[in-house]
Amino acid sequence: MWRLTPWLGGLVGIWLSASTSAFSLSDWPPTFTLDHTLVQISLLTRHFDPQPEHNNHQRLLGIELHNPDHWLAGAARFKNSYEQPTWYVYAGREFPLWQLNEDANVRAKLTGGLLRGYKDEYRDKIPLNHLEVAPALLPSIGVQWERLESDLIIFGTAGMMLTAGLRL
Repeated sequence: MWRLTPWLGGLVGIWLSASTSAFSLSDWPPTFTLDHTLVQISLLTRHFDPQPEHNNHQRLLGIELHNPDHWLAGAARFKNSYEQPTWYVYAGREFPLWQLNEDANVRAKLTGGLLRGYKDEYRDKIPLNHLEVAPALLPSIGVQWERLESDLIIFGTAGMMLTAGLRL
C-alpha cells in the first residue's frame, strides 16, 4: 500500500510556493490569445490500491489550448478504471517552477472540470457522481523540453497517470 501523505504534502508545498509567485490578479480575466496547443496521450497508470477489476491502460487522448499567461482549457477521452469510455472537460492554470535551461522547464498544473463516464455499478466509485457527471480537480507536475511535454497526474486517492504530449 502506498503512503499518500508525503506525495500529497509535497505537491501542496510545491503548489503553494509556485502559486504565490506565478499568479496575480493582473492575470485575471485570462486572455483568449492562443499561445500553443498540447496534444497528449497516456503512457502509464498505477492505482494506489490495485483491484483485480482495475484497468491500467487508459488510452487517453487529450488536447489543451494554452494562452500566454499560462491559463488553459482542455478535453480528454480515456477508458476509466473500469473500462468505461470517459470524458474530462476542464480549465486550469500552469505554474512554472524551474527553468532547467533555455529549452527545458519544470512546471505544475492544476485543472478543474467535469468528469463523465462512471456509470451503472461504478457510478459511486467517484464522489459527487449522482447524475453520472462529477466535478474533478487534478494536480500534476511535469517537464517541458522544446516541443515535448510529460506530466505525472494524481487522480485523487485512486492513483496516478504518466502522460506524454507534443506542443503544436
